[in-house]
Amino acid sequence: MEKLKNSLSEVSPVKPEPAKYYRWLILIFVSLAMFGNYYIYDSISPLADVLSKQLGFKDSDIGLLVGIYSVPNIFMVLIGGIIIDRVGTRISTFVFTALCLVGASITAFSGGELFWMAVGRLVFGLGAESMIVAITTIMGRWFKGKELSFAFGLNLTIARLGSFAALNSPTWAKSLYSNWQGPLLITVFAATLSLASVVIYWGMDVYAEKNYTMRPVPKQDEFNFKQIFSFSKSFWYIVLLCVTFYSAIFPFETFAVKFFIDVHHVSRSAGGFQLSMLKVFAMVFSPLFGLLSDYIGKRSLMMMIGSALLVPVYLMMAYTKISLYIPMAMMGIAFSLIPAVMWPSVAIIVDEAKLGTAYGLMTLIQNIGLAAFNFMIGWANDISGGYTLGMWIFSTLGFFGLIFAYLLRKSELGPDGHGLEVGIKEAQA
Repeated sequence: MEKLKNSLSEVSPVKPEPAKYYRWLILIFVSLAMFGNYYIYDSISPLADVLSKQLGFKDSDIGLLVGIYSVPNIFMVLIGGIIIDRVGTRISTFVFTALCLVGASITAFSGGELFWMAVGRLVFGLGAESMIVAITTIMGRWFKGKELSFAFGLNLTIARLGSFAALNSPTWAKSLYSNWQGPLLITVFAATLSLASVVIYWGMDVYAEKNYTMRPVPKQDEFNFKQIFSFSKSFWYIVLLCVTFYSAIFPFETFAVKFFIDVHHVSRSAGGFQLSMLKVFAMVFSPLFGLLSDYIGKRSLMMMIGSALLVPVYLMMAYTKISLYIPMAMMGIAFSLIPAVMWPSVAIIVDEAKLGTAYGLMTLIQNIGLAAFNFMIGWANDISGGYTLGMWIFSTLGFFGLIFAYLLRKSELGPDGHGLEVGIKEAQA
């Protein structure tokens, strides 16, 4: 019997689990892919006044360039989520990232024509959001039960370095801002970095599958559109918080540097730096808030606190001469707290086999808000001849986010809760 056991052991050796460092290397490369993605997205804001001066673009045109990014994702990200669940993260992430490179190239080599710049941003958006859904799914599958929220926080930190680099490009790439095309050429390089990082992830994932014992990924059943409506009430509260929160943040960023220049009379470099403080706070605090939520739970309560911080900041900037660093710091804490807790909360609530679909649905609805409010704010700025109306819209969105976070907490404290309020400390008690 002992010989038989030994013989079987020799025939079918037990593979070890991936080393801890291997998971963190996966994290680094998929996060570098998101670094490039975030750089391209945020490249328009510091360029807005150059586009106005050199190409004669109005605020509504600039709103179009950013808002059109979200239009294909009203349809695509749900399809992308289903594709991820059906064909896997490797192929889907590669294809979506390649689309980002194509879109960035079209915009950079558009000849300054609004139509072609918008087409490039649309193609970029077609790939970018689905790429984020795929990478979010990768994170959920490699880190579920293993520092999940902390890993999400680190992922966001590296990704937001891309935003920080883009918003500060008027400083470190100042010479390129003499012409509208120069800063956009950097986005092509950023997209190339993203694609290279995804290729490395693909190789590492294949190696891990062959050499390590991997937690099996459940296969999604044949997709039925009705399953979208089977998600829990808590999931839908998170989705509503997601759309109101991001609609208050990203459309504000679209016009923020121009707003800082026009209303607070700062230079383009100073305006880009002050906006980038939002990313600095997020880079520093997202992993810490993720680690904290892993330990103590209280996830919906933390999302309530982040939403409450967001409500007053826009009116402070619109009606007072307070240092911009104060409202941007408050916004930065909210921008650190909510995403670091919100995205991993979905992995806790939703069955793993439908995780790609859930993230796709969530991102779909988020992009309805991003498209609508980028267009709306550009239009509001043009017809009102200023920024105050837009600031009221942003503040109102923050208030609705607070309501949805409260409803999420109420749901999770009830009998149908999913454990969002339970942390490692409480689970071990």
